[in-house]
Amino acid sequence: MLLIIGTFRISASGISAAKPAMAAMINASRAESGCLEYGYAEDILDSGLIHVKEAWVNRAALDAHFASPHIVAWRSSWPSLGISQRQLVLYEVGEPQSI
Repeated sequence: MLLIIGTFRISASGISAAKPAMAAMINASRAESGCLEYGYAEDILDSGLIHVKEAWVNRAALDAHFASPHIVAWRSSWPSLGISQRQLVLYEVGEPQSI
């Protein structure tokens, strides 16, 4: 399983405008084959800091995600939405376990 954890930043004034685009990206990604989890969350203490969490079954699923039309549209919207400081890290992990 692959886990992507990271952040990106949106200006505090741009959050409202970005929410429809983020919702579209989340919904389309969650519908993809091989997507186990996909979500964004705004940091409670740092307005405009968005946390990213994704889980994929394997690299083939992630590669298909990167080639999808909705990710192309999402990335092309970044300048107009004021998205910056994107920092994502990919981890290869074992099977999930409840704790």
